[in-house]
Amino acid sequence: MKIIRLQDMPIEEQLAYEKKLLRESSENYCILSSGTPRTIVLGISGKPEKLLDTKRVARDNIPVIRRFSGGGTVIVDENTLFVTFIFNKSAHDFPAYPEPILRWTEQFYIEALGIDGFRLIENDYAIGNLKCGGNAQYLRKDRWLHHTSFLYDFDPKNMEYLLLPEKRPKYREDRAHTDFLTSLNSLFPTKETFFQRVEDKVLTIS
Repeated sequence: MKIIRLQDMPIEEQLAYEKKLLRESSENYCILSSGTPRTIVLGISGKPEKLLDTKRVARDNIPVIRRFSGGGTVIVDENTLFVTFIFNKSAHDFPAYPEPILRWTEQFYIEALGIDGFRLIENDYAIGNLKCGGNAQYLRKDRWLHHTSFLYDFDPKNMEYLLLPEKRPKYREDRAHTDFLTSLNSLFPTKETFFQRVEDKVLTIS
């Protein structure tokens, strides 16, 4: 399994790179990427008018892109930590479907990060009942991709660009973004500490 480290790559370029590796390579990868210029990322079927304060987004000239995978809407910036797994389906003995993949990644992060209360709730990674990471997946005939954006820290003002989505996790209820999210900076003294934990765990499954 190959580990790739990226730093401050624009998220649009990173997603294009991931898509290329998924489609054109037969290797297994873990991509660890730290930071990106501030950007709003929609899932493949996300509708901006229902998910974003479009007037505020336009006023502040915030880039909006659409990723090739599903999942919800996120705003990413220099304090976002990205982890992407790209595997051949034959690399694991579990069925390559969304739920088994999520269960595998949940256990991976529980063991790698050692965070009390870390768990998968619906499709989110959470500490207690506060979201710390969002996920999306893409499945092909022989390969799959699972990517996560973790909040090392976040600016509450950035959350003002996002509307409360009509379709949202049940555990979120009607909480505003700032009451629904938590960051990892109090648990890991540096971003590198987080990535080293993940990399060390990856090396045990390579």
